[in-house]
Amino acid sequence: MADSLASQIITAIGGPENVRSLTHCATRLRFELADASKVDQNALEHMKGVLGAVPQSGDRFQVVIGGGVATVYENIMHLPEMANAGAASASGEGQKSNADVKAEARSKARGKVAWLDSFFEYLADSFRPILGVLLGASIIIALVNLLISLNVIPNDEASAGWVFVKAIWKGVFYFLPIMVAYNASKKLKVDPWLGGAIMAILMTPQFTSLIDAKTTTCVENAALGTKSCTANIFGIPMALSDYSGNVFVPLLMAAVLALVYHGLKKIIPESVQLVFVPFFCMIIVGALTAFIIGPIGVWVGNGLGVGLAWMNTHAPFIFAIIIPLLYPFLVPLGLHWPLNALMLMNIQTLGYDFIQGPMGVWNFACFGATAGVLFIAVRDKDKDMRQTALGALAAGLLGGVSEPSLYGIHLRYKLVYKRMLVGCGLGGVVIAVLGWLFPSVTAAGQTVHGVTTTAFAFTSLLTIPVFDQMWVYAVSIAVSFLTSFFLIITFDYRTPEQKAEVLARAAADQKAAAPAVEAKEAAPAAAATATATATKTEAPAAAAAATTVVNAPVAGHVIALDETGDPVFASRALGEGVGIQPTDSEVVAPVSGVLQTVAETGHAFGIKTDDGVEVLVHVGIDTVKMNGEGFAVKVKADERVNAGDPLVSVDFAKVKDAGYSTTTLMTVLNTAALTSVTPKTGIDVKAGDEVIDIQR
Repeated sequence: MADSLASQIITAIGGPENVRSLTHCATRLRFELADASKVDQNALEHMKGVLGAVPQSGDRFQVVIGGGVATVYENIMHLPEMANAGAASASGEGQKSNADVKAEARSKARGKVAWLDSFFEYLADSFRPILGVLLGASIIIALVNLLISLNVIPNDEASAGWVFVKAIWKGVFYFLPIMVAYNASKKLKVDPWLGGAIMAILMTPQFTSLIDAKTTTCVENAALGTKSCTANIFGIPMALSDYSGNVFVPLLMAAVLALVYHGLKKIIPESVQLVFVPFFCMIIVGALTAFIIGPIGVWVGNGLGVGLAWMNTHAPFIFAIIIPLLYPFLVPLGLHWPLNALMLMNIQTLGYDFIQGPMGVWNFACFGATAGVLFIAVRDKDKDMRQTALGALAAGLLGGVSEPSLYGIHLRYKLVYKRMLVGCGLGGVVIAVLGWLFPSVTAAGQTVHGVTTTAFAFTSLLTIPVFDQMWVYAVSIAVSFLTSFFLIITFDYRTPEQKAEVLARAAADQKAAAPAVEAKEAAPAAAATATATATKTEAPAAAAAATTVVNAPVAGHVIALDETGDPVFASRALGEGVGIQPTDSEVVAPVSGVLQTVAETGHAFGIKTDDGVEVLVHVGIDTVKMNGEGFAVKVKADERVNAGDPLVSVDFAKVKDAGYSTTTLMTVLNTAALTSVTPKTGIDVKAGDEVIDIQR
């Protein structure tokens, strides 16, 4: 196996010769591959340091790393074997890869239509490289607002010090169009400096001074609180606008620039392209942007902003609830970038944004679910999940980044979404009600029902002060966080099989550590004390009948776990046990005890005997996907059963018709804590016959 994480990733991705190109964003490595079918996705998903592996349309593949992605990227690029990477492999062209099949199987919008996927990639890659400076600026704004609210510094814009502090964060948003133009041009394989230079034309003092020219006519826009002006340029009318902070114009401009740029490179001799391609692009696209693209971009941005503002004003309850409920599905697919662009546009046109408040509700519901997972991981001594959840929670609460939580936990354990969406919905209701009862007032004196902000902020603990009606926002995100948190720790986030696997692994680790502890503490005096203590603690257990056998839960032929076809059970991660190929439809309790778990779908039951033996009965393989169809459950969780009591009636014919194995698996989950667990295989049994011997 490769020594470094970088080498392991390249090996799993199909080797350096399979890599056409590699980039990274805030949390993910983005591969363009020669043949995506060569990717070992399973190896990537179980690789320490990798949060997730996400196939995309075509031969694109993403590897989710988290906050350390830049370091991993640099390590990969410095690998000796990556020196000649990028040469396409012809062998995979024209073939449909495994990654494509998986992408199409997902009932998601992203990945099913190539051009739509490319469009959202264009939007995303135009913003990703500047997320760091946007986050830095938003934290500066938050700290300044906090210090003002605490009366530590005066809110005096005439102060030179205040003007300087404002310039630190204002520069990011003022020149945002140039940054977006640079990134968007680079994405479209255009000289990025050319895109930035063309966008800078509209932000020069010379251009902005046209608003005050004698031949310019201006009209006030009461709805937006702005004015629109028209200048006469060589007899041609030009609509003038303030393009600072605008994101739609550079996105449109870069798309047009790409057409002109690549067209000129086809007709201009290569020997003079360095001079004449930029020359003609600046003249042609510069003029088009000033006269046509700029006004269209402003019109589109204003229209979308006004439309959402209308909804926020006239249907605030719907708006405040639908945004938190949509984001959990938009973010994993990368479809949230248009809304992020609208937030920036709202600040530029309206002077404030009203989307980020409800968006913060979703973020904190996400972080609350992660906190619940962390709580359970600590309780169950799940070291791997504890590390994953702790890192994801820190990235969320301090940085407002949800991807480590989503890819590291939530999308791997689908029950998380059921709990988290309740937090999203309830937080949305709270922000809708409080936002209506306690409206905020903008700098222009407008009354807005809802939580607003004048800055583009990553919704974390550090940026709470940037929101107007800060207490309304704080209460709303607290409700969403705590709701998700308590639902996760109350109802868990794992299926019975996943939970049993964790508990079995923890028990095995504990047993492995026990000999070392005992040896360390061994001494004659300590041995006498231990004997006395053992006599006391074993007295209650002696009162309960010792479990020495586990009976067959169903009639049929008994086989070894290795023959069942399920790799998890075959690995004994869930303990030693047997598989039974059933000949009857009635599944009964194999031991007497209390039902610790009863799956809603009726496919799994966990029983704990009075003397502590934990038995899992799993009816069929992958039958959880049948959603309970064909399963008639006879019991409920926490109910006491005796050996032979019916658990569930199963229509095994329906299971076969659905394409799933009927093999019923049974294991002793705490095998590691027992002296021996011996299965009896290769025999035909009736329900209630002995199939496992236990020695304490």
